[in-house]
Formats: sequence, C-alpha cells, structure tokens
Amino acid sequence: MQYQNVTTTIGSAVNEQNKVLRNTYMMLALTMIPTVIGAFIGTSINFSFMAEHPIIASLAMFGVMMGMLFAVAALRNSVWGVVALLGFTFVAGVLLGPILQVALHLSNGAQLIGMAAGGTGLIFFSLATIATVTKKDFSFMGKFLFIGLILLIVASLANMFFQIPALSLTISAIAVMLFSAYILYDVSQIVHGGETNYVMATLSLYMNIYNLFINLLQLLMAFTGERE
Repeated sequence: MQYQNVTTTIGSAVNEQNKVLRNTYMMLALTMIPTVIGAFIGTSINFSFMAEHPIIASLAMFGVMMGMLFAVAALRNSVWGVVALLGFTFVAGVLLGPILQVALHLSNGAQLIGMAAGGTGLIFFSLATIATVTKKDFSFMGKFLFIGLILLIVASLANMFFQIPALSLTISAIAVMLFSAYILYDVSQIVHGGETNYVMATLSLYMNIYNLFINLLQLLMAFTGERE
C-alpha cells in the first residue's frame, strides 16, 4: 500500500512537471506574436534620440524592461500575469527596433536577421531537447551562470562609456554562450520541478531567446554584414 502511494505521488509530480513544460512551450510560442508585431512597429519608429544620448537611452530602456519584469513576477499567479507577460514581450519587440534598423541598412540585413532567428531557434530546440530527453539535472550551473550574468551586465555598462568595438564583440560572444547555457538550466529546472509557475518559466526562456537573438545578430553584422 505504501509502495502504491509513493508511486502515485511520483506519477503526479511527473505529470505536473510535464504540464508546466507543455504550458510553458505553448505560452512561449504565443509570446512570439506580440514580439513580431512590436518589432515591425519598432522598425518604423525614429530612434534618433538614442544615437544622440546612447547612455541615457540605454539606461531608460533597461529601467523600462526591469519595471515590466517586476510586474510580471508580481502578477505571475493570476491571469493578469499572462497579460503582463504578453505586454512585456510586445515592448521587448518594439525595443528591437534600433538593432533591426541598423541591420536593414546593410545590403544583406534581412538575410542576417533570418540567420540570427534561425540560429536562435536551432540552439533553443537543440538544448531544450537535451535537457528534456536526457533529464540530466543542470541545477549545479545556477551559481556560475548568475555570476556570469552579473559580470556580463557590468561589462556591458562599462562599454557604454568606453565604446570599444572589440569588447562589444567579446561581450556578444560571451552572451551567446551564457544564454545558451541558461536555456539548459531553465528547461532543466522545469523538468525537475524547480520551477512550477509556467508564467515565470516562460519569462526565463523568453529572455534567453531574446538575448541570444540580439547577440547573434550583432556578431553576424560585425563579421558578415555588407554595407551598401
């Protein structure tokens, strides 16, 4: 009888984890819609003020993103959490405007955007599959990834003042590796029950994909961009 109870408990936990993973993937797919809409709007907005005041604009964008992230976290247990998440992804799409405008001024810009999107998708599906199928617990990476993220943010803020091209490329390359590793970690957290809220799980994976795309595009523009 006790054995049956343990088996039932384990089975219920596995079903719950599968449900969270399934809901997360469905919500993640849904977030791409407002992101794409926002990106289209962003490409038509005049962001000249960002070129004139890059530091202030970057800090303002960071502040807006952080504020919306806190809103999603605060509302995560209600339907308003989903609304806040979709609103956040729309704003994130709009804020892709500056980098997409730069890319589209290259003769092969549209191709590079497609390559960055395809590369992001390939990396995500490959690593998510590894974390799901192997069921290996990648939670041990958490502390190292967090330290890496803090260092990346500090380096990015420092480069806002120094504007060193080589450092920008180095930061982008490190960011690609860091957020790829975060995909493994975050999917593993869902698979092993470390994250049970699908709104927060979706937010984590979305941020990984978002940052992965931006940094892949920056590297592609730097190394293969063709100016008209």
